[in-house]
Amino acid sequence: MNIENILQEAVIEAVKELYNADINASQITLQKTKREFKGHFTLVTFPLLKISKKNPEQTAQEIGEYLSKKSPVVSEFNVIKGFLNLTIAPEVWIKLLQYINDNPEFGFTPVADDAPLFMVEYSSPNTNKPLHLGHIRNNLLGHSLSEILKANGKRVIKTNIVNDRGIHICKSMLAWQKWGNSETPESSGKKGDHLIGDYYVLFDQKYKAELADLQAKGLSKEEAEEQSALMSEVREMLRQWEAGDKETVELWKMMNNWVYAGFDETYEKLGITFDKIYYESDTYLAGRDEVLRGLEDGIFYQKDDNSVWADLTAEGLDEKILLRSDGTSVYMTQDIGTAKLRFDDYPIDTMIYVVGNEQNYHFQVLSILLDKLGFEFGKGLVHFSYGMVELPEGKMKSREGTVVDADDLMKEMIDTARETSQELGKLDDVSPEETENITQMVGLGALKYFILKVDPKKNMTFNPKESIDFNGNTGPFIQYTHARIKSILRRAKEQEIAVPETLSTDITISEKEEGLVQLLAEFENIVKQAGNEYNVSLIGNYVYDLAKEFNQFYHEYPMLREENEALRAFRLSLSKNIALTIKKGMKLFGIDVPERM
Repeated sequence: MNIENILQEAVIEAVKELYNADINASQITLQKTKREFKGHFTLVTFPLLKISKKNPEQTAQEIGEYLSKKSPVVSEFNVIKGFLNLTIAPEVWIKLLQYINDNPEFGFTPVADDAPLFMVEYSSPNTNKPLHLGHIRNNLLGHSLSEILKANGKRVIKTNIVNDRGIHICKSMLAWQKWGNSETPESSGKKGDHLIGDYYVLFDQKYKAELADLQAKGLSKEEAEEQSALMSEVREMLRQWEAGDKETVELWKMMNNWVYAGFDETYEKLGITFDKIYYESDTYLAGRDEVLRGLEDGIFYQKDDNSVWADLTAEGLDEKILLRSDGTSVYMTQDIGTAKLRFDDYPIDTMIYVVGNEQNYHFQVLSILLDKLGFEFGKGLVHFSYGMVELPEGKMKSREGTVVDADDLMKEMIDTARETSQELGKLDDVSPEETENITQMVGLGALKYFILKVDPKKNMTFNPKESIDFNGNTGPFIQYTHARIKSILRRAKEQEIAVPETLSTDITISEKEEGLVQLLAEFENIVKQAGNEYNVSLIGNYVYDLAKEFNQFYHEYPMLREENEALRAFRLSLSKNIALTIKKGMKLFGIDVPERM
């Protein structure tokens, strides 16, 4: 039951009857009526004036009169200039709530076996450092987008490409080899990804010290970088790795396995999973083969130093290196190979890359190169480009060790949630075990919601203190609203007040209650819009509005104390379905909601 669809059909009939013209739904502009005007939906008549051949007010008046007489859902109307404000009959809202109550999966589309297949790539960590705050935004966006696409009836493969090779990986390897003294996660008591990250930072420190020494001897910065012994060793290590040198490969495997164990812990804590993981150490070979094929076919060209390039000046871009002079691969080579292997593995309809906006140019080039290489999917790649996340203090830098570690941040959020909840007395009546579960939910919920409520395209500043607030547009506020509703329903059960499956239409409900049902029904369109626009923040803003409106309703209208039994049943059913919709919406963010707080 979709009131907007019913109204659209009624308007189509009205235009046919009044003006002897056929129109379709795309020509009808319906909006939610602004708060300052009476009505639920507003029809914008301006697109219909060529058909009516009358002014906006006359057109709105005529259509309004027709709908109020002919449509059972419209009880009255008013005209403001060219805008027709339509009031929906009260019993229609009760029937709509009944429909939502009868359909627990309202807003979600079942996934059919032949539904379009979307592959969503996210995370893409490097095995030379632990996950940090920037990775958290990436992972949360990728996971949430995947869940929203599923809710829209799409088949989804969640994938990850692990950047486990390259010059940056060799920096950690060389540092551990030179200064590690055989340190392991077991001997140090550190998570493997943290241990390797420390050596990545150590390499940068040693490298900077070496450059400073060379520059002190009179060399320019560029000359010092050229003569750096450390960087020469790193490049040699990469060449040995690509040549399959046994000792180098064994070192690489050992250190990467430490990192993977660390990543798995972080992913589990964050609630992140993947259906398929690709590794750059496998895919770069497929990419190199494609680049060499492109060279042979004259798509690419080779310079005197044997490096391979793509000339994209005809596309308004520049030249792009694909293989270095020593034959080693670059990121673009790997991404070409990964794309080929993925489309070999799956019948993908849409490939989505969740990668920050600093890589906009990279994906523009990747799409062109794949197209040049003859892959039909080249032009259809989607770059889900998102803004950077910073702290109030500014940007973070991995090599300098100034990042906010994902593990540390999650622990801090859970600890803060525990302290804040205890201070507010929200955990007074729960067991120690339940307290831990709730603080996990609230701490991680605060982190996830604060990040996901922001339009992905925008840069954002993450403020831990703001995110944990139990008031305002935060995860804890929404979680507490859910717990409040569940508490009401528990008290109703204790008082043996049943919520009937069938609601009475013989009651008078308030405008506030009509507005809440209308907002509840919007969940279906919001889920569709979020999926179509790849904008996960729409879900967060909707769930917050729903929680905020419910809390106002809760303070203004009696629930269990309502004497009219049918009206009380309506309010309890409305509350129950609001709680369920909050739970479904937050689940799309990977956030759990507590039953009690």
